[in-house]
Amino acid sequence: MVRLPLTPAEVERGQRLGALLRRARGERSMLLTALDAGVSPETLRKIESGRIATPAFPTIAAIADVLGLSLDAVWSEINTSDAGADLPRPAHVAGERLAS
Repeated sequence: MVRLPLTPAEVERGQRLGALLRRARGERSMLLTALDAGVSPETLRKIESGRIATPAFPTIAAIADVLGLSLDAVWSEINTSDAGADLPRPAHVAGERLAS
């Protein structure tokens, strides 16, 4: 099976995903996060660094669940282009508390 090279847009999306997961993980241990999500710490490290730009959906779903991120928030964040960088992000993604 031949794997096609990633497009620049896919690489950029992978970098945004990694940055989102790092922010959401905060001070939480990468090891504990990975183990709680059922993935290897190496896989999580590669996703966070952007080296795995297109991880499998179940992997992202498991990590997002452990970090308390909705998949809608993840999707919205990673599909924001640089042109849309000025748009406000959901409070739970930006690290702010949600108003009750």
